[in-house]
Amino acid sequence: MATFALSSAAAADEKVRELQARIREMQSTRLTTKTLATHPMFSGILPDGMLQAGAAYSVRGSMTLAMAMLSAPSAAGSWCAVVGVPEFGAQAAAAHGIALDRLVLVPEPADQWLAVTSALLDVLPLVVLKPAGRISDADASRLAARLRKREAALIALGDWPGSEAKLEIVRSEWEGIGAGHGILRRRRVEVSVESRGKCTRSRWIDLPGPDAGATAGERVEQAAPPEWPELAPVATLTAVPARSEFASLGSAERAG
Repeated sequence: MATFALSSAAAADEKVRELQARIREMQSTRLTTKTLATHPMFSGILPDGMLQAGAAYSVRGSMTLAMAMLSAPSAAGSWCAVVGVPEFGAQAAAAHGIALDRLVLVPEPADQWLAVTSALLDVLPLVVLKPAGRISDADASRLAARLRKREAALIALGDWPGSEAKLEIVRSEWEGIGAGHGILRRRRVEVSVESRGKCTRSRWIDLPGPDAGATAGERVEQAAPPEWPELAPVATLTAVPARSEFASLGSAERAG
């Protein structure tokens, strides 16, 4: 803290102007934050419109929304991982554009879910996690430090301490169903977003699928039919690899 002794009103005004100029200069200087490839559908939803490296995000009640967040980084060539989600559907993931040959699945890490997630974040830029229990603030802080150090991002299914944003589907609509017949062609959802330091907001988007991209749209009022069930996984890992086995996966993603 600096203390100034001012002998006159003119001197006080001059010092105020000087401090204001310094503050404006400091505010105009921003650190460059690394971002991950992000689908355009999230440009008006996520803080700053991008997935930020070093950040954690919370997705409540929707694996489909988490898959949509995975799609752009995966399509851009990044390795990704999904931990603690035995119901994760490989066919559904492929339909969202997720590259299965660059996807690590650990469906049942049991009580090692936090250790497995930490090991994966050492070598992969993006991990989706369904916590098997409550995470303490201390563990969340340590993992946040790892995210920043490794320039990786975490998408937690459920609440997560200190998350950059919390996303939740609050309404869902389908197109293509007639009077008991027809083919489902498109799913529109209203996504509510609560971000740190900002008020909660919502926006309608079209979720990506095998036949259509994802775009943002205006709100349309109509009844929503029941949601499709998740597809069953095509493979299950019965053992959790040791930390050293993860290192080879990230050789193309990280240096040092």
